[in-house]
Amino acid sequence: MSSWRIKTHQPAVHAGTTEYRIMKVCITEKPSVAQSIAKMLGATSRHDGYMEGNGYQVTWAFGHLCELNAPEDYNPEWKHWKMDALPIVPGSFAIKLINDKGVKKQFAVIKKLFAKATEIINCGDAGQEGELIQRWIQQLSGNIKCPIKRLWISSLTDESIREGFQHLRPQSDFDHLYEAGLARAKADWLLGMNATRLYTIKYGSYGQVLSLGRVQTPTLSMVVKRTLEIKDFKPMPYWVLSTNYRNVVFTVSSGKFTSKQTADDALASILGKTFQIVEIQKKAGKESAPQLYDLTALQVDCNRRYGFSAEKTLQTLQSLYEKKLTTYPRVDTRYLTDDIYAKCPGILSALTGYAQIIALLKGVPLPKSSRVFNSAKVTDHHAIIPTGQHPEALTQFEQQVYDLVCRRFIAVFLPDCQFSTTAVLGKCGDVGFKATGKEILSQGWKAVYASLSQHDDKSEKHEQILPSFVKGEYGSHIPSVQEKQTTPPKSYSDASLLQAMETAGRDAEDETLREAMKENGIGRPSSRAAIIEKIITRGYAQRTGKSLIATPKGIELIGLIHEPLLKSCETTGYWEKHLREIERGKYSPNTFLAELITQLRNIILRVKDAPAATVHTFIPVRKSPVTRNRSFSGRSASRRARR
Repeated sequence: MSSWRIKTHQPAVHAGTTEYRIMKVCITEKPSVAQSIAKMLGATSRHDGYMEGNGYQVTWAFGHLCELNAPEDYNPEWKHWKMDALPIVPGSFAIKLINDKGVKKQFAVIKKLFAKATEIINCGDAGQEGELIQRWIQQLSGNIKCPIKRLWISSLTDESIREGFQHLRPQSDFDHLYEAGLARAKADWLLGMNATRLYTIKYGSYGQVLSLGRVQTPTLSMVVKRTLEIKDFKPMPYWVLSTNYRNVVFTVSSGKFTSKQTADDALASILGKTFQIVEIQKKAGKESAPQLYDLTALQVDCNRRYGFSAEKTLQTLQSLYEKKLTTYPRVDTRYLTDDIYAKCPGILSALTGYAQIIALLKGVPLPKSSRVFNSAKVTDHHAIIPTGQHPEALTQFEQQVYDLVCRRFIAVFLPDCQFSTTAVLGKCGDVGFKATGKEILSQGWKAVYASLSQHDDKSEKHEQILPSFVKGEYGSHIPSVQEKQTTPPKSYSDASLLQAMETAGRDAEDETLREAMKENGIGRPSSRAAIIEKIITRGYAQRTGKSLIATPKGIELIGLIHEPLLKSCETTGYWEKHLREIERGKYSPNTFLAELITQLRNIILRVKDAPAATVHTFIPVRKSPVTRNRSFSGRSASRRARR
């Protein structure tokens, strides 16, 4: 490894009479990542706010160090929440340091290092948000004259870091990524700041802030809609005629009865008559392994199996990433690039505790399926997989998430599950009956999950096991009529809400279809968990067990919003599509923002003229001057509106 490190036998370069050191400054998003990179680079000398050695200085941020200016930073009059001041649209956006003592101290360290650097290496998280964080720090640091390179890696293993530094790219290669992140930040600021003030001034009461957001409000709208559907649901009775023959339940083929009398008449018509098997239909089938995890799919699985919130899964996965056990977490693809194929046997052989199920691969070359390997489906990062590093001292949560990632990685290389579906048709008098069952012929990939059955979330339908029947056989049976009721739709859980956000509110059970709909999903995979937590902490929804239920305050707020731009999943999904196009250099960020501002102006005019109303449900958060003079001031409230 020392042979890879840059040698320091030429510590200084002379330019005229001025001597200066060659010093490459690396900046990461978090201190923990900086430690991993510094160790690989040989920068082992500790200083206040950075590590140094071998010609490198490695420093770090604490996530965001900078933020967009508050309204009053552009215009003192915008500090007051007044209807006449809307819309608030800065002539040009500006950024500032977050007002925090620790942030200011660390930024001073970064700025000093940048000033003397001969090269800066952007080691921020390899994604849209990570790029935005780094670019803002660079901009606020002043005029940087040295070259800036970009480290782009998908895991924090020594091998990945080493390869990344051997293939550094010009930061300018990622300009479109930054432009998309900046457009997203500006759009969220514009809509959140203006819509929050607009609705708070128009409808707020008791000093409460009515917080609206580009992704937050459509998400809340889905929860409110489902809550009201459940509340307004009126169960309807229906009756089912079935009969038990050879301990197998056969149900009437014609379906349910909406009248008890009709069901009783059908029952009377078969009493005392023999039951006969008239046909046996068998059909072979197969089921492929589910695709590798992206962030949303893993959050869904963890919620269903273990009851983890989306935020809990993301935090745990981030910890596993920083421990070098799994690859980059904030991804929205379920594919690997073709070049990863050669590394997969080594990763599998390095996994500990899975020898029994890895043995199912039988030592043959791994299959290279297009459902797993497809470079065209990968942009920034590939699907979440284990790195092959040995896990140590994991928490229970980390072990559970890591286990799922490992099992899914193994499963995609195993054969399809082979099964046989049997439909047995019977008849009694003139009434037809049917029973179905499934027989597993070969478990294939499902053997990987056999030991997890106790955690099954009951989402799969478990069909009854059928004995052998012979066409024409007959015998006695026990018929009955059961009264049942229609059931309301299920409340959203973290799992089902994440899937709804991924598909902009449209139902899509099929994996392939959901993958195709991601382009118009609302929010980024990395932000969806935080959005769910926001609508809870702001009192618009509550989590009861696994269920997410809208509160009266949330229901009232959505009831006041009649603008599709503010609460429509489809409209928000349309914006997301444009943001993705900006990231690919196929759409102008200026056009995107100009369209948004025009729409905002129209909304403000319509809401101003709308009939007066008040959100009466109040969850105390803070006192405000709204109740005194219908204007609202305060820097903290401005931040609340933007988030």
